[in-house]
Amino acid sequence: MGTLWFNGSIYTMIKEGDRVEALFSENGVIADTGNSIYLRQKYAGNISREIDLKGQTMLPGLVDSHLHLVGHGERLLRLDLSLMKGREAILNVLKAKCAVTPPGKWIVAEGWNENEWSVPELILRDELDAISTEHPIVLKRICRHALVVNSGALLAADIKEEAEEPAGGVICRYPDGRLNGLFKESQAQNMILDSLPGIDQDYIEAALSEAIADAHKLGLTGGHTEDLHYYNGFEPTYEAFKSVIEDKGMAFRANLLVHHEALEDMRAAGGRYQEGTRYIKFDSMKLFTDGSLGGHTALLSEPYADQSGTNGVAIFTEAELHQWVQKARQAGMPIAAHAIGDLAFEYVLDAIEAFPPKLGLRDRLIHAQIVRPELLERAAVLPVIFDIQPGFVPSDFPWVEEKVPAKLLASSYAWKTYLRMGIICAGGSDAPIEPLNPLLGIHAAVTRAKIDSDEAGYGLAERLTVYEAFSLYTKGSAAAIGQEKRRGMISKGYDADFTVFDQDVFTGKPEALPGAEAVMTVIDDRIMFDKNNSCKRSNPNAK
Repeated sequence: MGTLWFNGSIYTMIKEGDRVEALFSENGVIADTGNSIYLRQKYAGNISREIDLKGQTMLPGLVDSHLHLVGHGERLLRLDLSLMKGREAILNVLKAKCAVTPPGKWIVAEGWNENEWSVPELILRDELDAISTEHPIVLKRICRHALVVNSGALLAADIKEEAEEPAGGVICRYPDGRLNGLFKESQAQNMILDSLPGIDQDYIEAALSEAIADAHKLGLTGGHTEDLHYYNGFEPTYEAFKSVIEDKGMAFRANLLVHHEALEDMRAAGGRYQEGTRYIKFDSMKLFTDGSLGGHTALLSEPYADQSGTNGVAIFTEAELHQWVQKARQAGMPIAAHAIGDLAFEYVLDAIEAFPPKLGLRDRLIHAQIVRPELLERAAVLPVIFDIQPGFVPSDFPWVEEKVPAKLLASSYAWKTYLRMGIICAGGSDAPIEPLNPLLGIHAAVTRAKIDSDEAGYGLAERLTVYEAFSLYTKGSAAAIGQEKRRGMISKGYDADFTVFDQDVFTGKPEALPGAEAVMTVIDDRIMFDKNNSCKRSNPNAK
C-alpha cells in the first residue's frame, strides 16, 4: 500500500525546470510519476493515502553533506554566542550565567566569532577569571578549531602552566609565558574537552534528538555527519545514533563519517563502509589536514597577510597523511579530508594520487576554500567530490581578505568554476559552525551576499543558479555517498524522501529564498514533520 502525492509543483531535479504532476510511492520508494488521474487509476487498489500538496512545492529530500549532528544539538542545548556582536555582550551573558549556576559546575558556550565584533580583540583567561574562577568556563569558537578557558577549567583539566604543546595543536600564552587560555586544534583542545562532565548516553541522545527534530523542521531528510570520536569514543556515540534514529523512530538518513582515530573501533565492531542499519550507514574515513582561517591554522602555501610569522598548521606530516590514506584503502573506504588552505589541499591531492580509491568510489575534499588554479586542474581528473559550504562566503568576507594573500583568494571560494570544470559538488552547512538551515546556504550560493545586506556580494562571477544551488543539497549530496542512482531526484525507483516548501523556490527572487519555509519533511515515505498537518487524507477505495 502506498501514497499518491498530487496538486503541487513537484520538481524532479532531473534537469532544470523539470516537473511532474503527481507521483505514487510505495514501500519507501517512488513507484511511478505522471498525470494524477492516470496514477489514481493505475494504482487505485494500492493507494492507502493521498497527499494533497495544495499548490506547495515538493523537491527531492534535501541533505546536508557536512555537519556535526551531535554538536548542532549541543549548540541548541547550550549558551549560544553566535549572534553576539561584541566582547561586552558575551562577558555580560557569562556573568549572568555564572550568577545562576552552582559553583563547580561547568559553563560551556558556543559560537564566538571575533571577526564579527566591532573590536576583534579576543576574550582570554584573565577576563574570564574576572567573571569567575569557581566555575570552569569553556568558550568554543564558531569554527570549533579554537576554544578559550578560564583558570577553573585549567584546574579541572589538570593543565599546568608548563604544559607542553602537542603535535598538531597550539597552546597560546601571554607575553610573560603564562597560559592565556586559548587552545587551537583538536590535539590541544582535547586536553580540555576530555575533562568535560556529563558526556554520557543520555547527554548524547538528548543532543541528537534536538538536532534531528530541528533538521526535520528545516526540511532536511539526511546529513553526512562526523561525531564518532568526540563523545566518549565510537561505541557510545554509535549506540546513541541507533537509539534515537532506529529505536525511538526519529527517522533520518545519517551517513557517519568515521574519524581516523575511530576507524579501528568501527572495524572491531563489525562496521564496514556503506553498511550499518536501515537509516544509519558508515561513510568515508574523516581526516583533518589543517585548521581554520579565522584561527590562522588553515595551512596556506604563503604566510598569512596579517600574521606573517605563520602559514597555518599541518595536522599530519606528509608521510603520516599517506599512511592514513593507505589505512583507509585497506579498509575499503574513501577518505573525506578537511582541507581549507591550499597547501593542505595540495597534500591531500598528493596522497590521493599516490593511493587512489577503489574503482567506483570517490574521495571528498571538505571545504575546498583556498585553492590554486593548478590544483583544480589536478582535482578535475581525479575521482573526488568537493564538499563545499556556501554559507562560508557571507560569513568569511570581508575579514578573510585581510588574512589570506590576495593572489590566493583570486581562485578561491570558486563554486561556479568548480562546476564548470566538471567537479561534482555537494552542499552542507558544517553546523554548528554555520546555521543548519539549507536555504541559507542556497541563498549564499546564489547571491554570495549576507542576508538583508545592501552590499553587492563577493566574487559575483562565482554565483550559482537556483537550480545549481539546490542540486548541491540533492544530487550532489547523493553523489558524495555513492547513492546518485537512488537519491537526489524524483524518479521511478528512487527513495521516497521529499522536502515540501510553502512557496515555489525557483520562481521567486533569489533574495527571498530565506523567507521560504519547509512545511513537510518525508523520509522513506514517512512524514516526519508536517507543520500544518493539513495535507493528508485517506483513500476509502483502497483494498
